[in-house]
Amino acid sequence: MKPYFHIVWLTILLFGACTTQKTLTYFQGIDDPTVLNQINQHFQPQGETRIAPGDAMVILVTALDPQAVAPFNMPSVMYSSPTTDEVRTTPMLVHYMVDSTGCINFPVLGKIRLAGKTKAEATAYLEGRIASSVKDPMVTINFLNYTVSVLGEVNRPGRIKVEAERMTVLEAIAQAGDLTPYGKRNTVKIVREQDGQLQVGTLDLNSPDIFKSPFYHLRQNDLIYVEPNGVRAMNSQNIGTYLSMATTAATMATVIISVVALTKK
Repeated sequence: MKPYFHIVWLTILLFGACTTQKTLTYFQGIDDPTVLNQINQHFQPQGETRIAPGDAMVILVTALDPQAVAPFNMPSVMYSSPTTDEVRTTPMLVHYMVDSTGCINFPVLGKIRLAGKTKAEATAYLEGRIASSVKDPMVTINFLNYTVSVLGEVNRPGRIKVEAERMTVLEAIAQAGDLTPYGKRNTVKIVREQDGQLQVGTLDLNSPDIFKSPFYHLRQNDLIYVEPNGVRAMNSQNIGTYLSMATTAATMATVIISVVALTKK
């Protein structure tokens, strides 16, 4: 009886180990030169980020004559601590919010549309408008809310601030501490708002085709969701039931093996 029992359980363990290794390995087949060549034929470098409704930006105008550009800058806002009447001398960071029409209200220039422009295009546009009043103006634009969110089966879920304004889904997952063993690596969801519509992309981290996806390069406010696999569902909801079923199945298998062994004697 014991040899049969050991063989059955050893087979189950080996099968489970092979399955786990296969599902946990990223970019399977990427070391194949043919596969890598196909990826490079379709791979598109990330383009420059474009301004979109809901973006918060700091815009600073400078020139050799600071007084000349003063009207084009938001006034500094002083504030006091809640526990004292003392006014702090450090001004608060004042920013522009792009409204639903893609516009901001800019000093002197009024309402201007920046949505759809890259930072370089918006900078050139503002410098051109201000140049009629100020000699050699310089405009600096920085995003305040370029973030992506990672939820689900990762080790550190949460919101990630993108400092360089460029990030891939792999970089975001790395900053979130990678997927847990319970995360489904072949159905990672990317939720994105594009032109007022929601888009959902599904990425397979086990496949090198991930590098061909338009969702590989993230955009501001993208949401990454990693679904739990069946093992997580079993652990979190029905562990008692599944353990009981597994025990019953193991007992039945032992009985069957015993009967078979006895009939052969």
